[in-house]
Amino acid sequence: MSLESRRSLRRSRRNRKTRYRQPRFLNRKRREGWLAPSLQHRVETTLTWVSKLIRFTPIDLIVQELVRFDLQQLENPEISGIEYQQGELQGYEVRQYLLEKWSRKCAYCGVENVPLEVEHIHPKSQGGTDRISNLAIACHDCNQKKGNQDIQDFLSGKPDLLHRILRQAKQPLKDATAVNSTRWALFNRLKETGLSVSTGSGGLTKFNRTRLNLPKTHWLDAACVGKLETLKVLTNKPLLIQATGRGTRQMCGTDQYGFPTRHRSRIQIHKGFQTGDIVKAVVTKGKKIGFYLGRVLCRASGSFDIVTQNGRVTGISHKYCQSIHKKDGYSYGF
Repeated sequence: MSLESRRSLRRSRRNRKTRYRQPRFLNRKRREGWLAPSLQHRVETTLTWVSKLIRFTPIDLIVQELVRFDLQQLENPEISGIEYQQGELQGYEVRQYLLEKWSRKCAYCGVENVPLEVEHIHPKSQGGTDRISNLAIACHDCNQKKGNQDIQDFLSGKPDLLHRILRQAKQPLKDATAVNSTRWALFNRLKETGLSVSTGSGGLTKFNRTRLNLPKTHWLDAACVGKLETLKVLTNKPLLIQATGRGTRQMCGTDQYGFPTRHRSRIQIHKGFQTGDIVKAVVTKGKKIGFYLGRVLCRASGSFDIVTQNGRVTGISHKYCQSIHKKDGYSYGF
């Protein structure tokens, strides 16, 4: 009824041509700092695990990786102008961005694990710019071979490669865009924890990792964020955590044509287990003899499926299953 009432109000205002009047209610204004649900989810998930770690470990400081501008202003509040925009790590940051964008491979020949150089797709001698969309990563041989040729001439005999490079050059890093949108929201929420929060940059992270002679991995990059003198690595097998959600509210399944096929049961717990629990099963007889560890898919019949590291195993009786971790919306692995 409320929706119908609002709809009639909108229609009457339009018909009377009185849209200049102030609306009787305003439900379309986004609050300050609003984020899309997918981005807000990233912030909330990060805060969830920060809160868990604070409860179980003695944490005094949180270091978050932000863009280079933040670190410069913290170190030098008087910095301004072009010095503020570029800074000491300006070229370093651009190179890191390009390495990620081009998957650390030569854009022209695809070679990897060799020294790579920043290359202008449209040469500066012919009017090209230093914009990110005009930069690529190339090996020394390809960079020298291309010289100051335009990419249209250099790849005239390889139209598929030319089309791929031009398309990829215009594509931003989606993950970088998401981080760029959420970094300040996360920073402000982290300060609400009451802990000391400092910032670092991507270039400083790589500098620390290179100085400490550590391999390139996401978890070691996270350990190298900010000002760091030494780092003692106690494991080479980090726990990988992925948000999987808590299921779906959908009550009716559909077939390939979109027609309803069956209604879902409201009962989620079967034989003491719930879909998403992490279980181990030691099957001692039958065709499924063996040891299985993974997430369980429950059925009312008591015949469960277990998603293991090697694939999905079907038809495991609940009698062989032992719960290790109850469903909490996350999956865990190594």
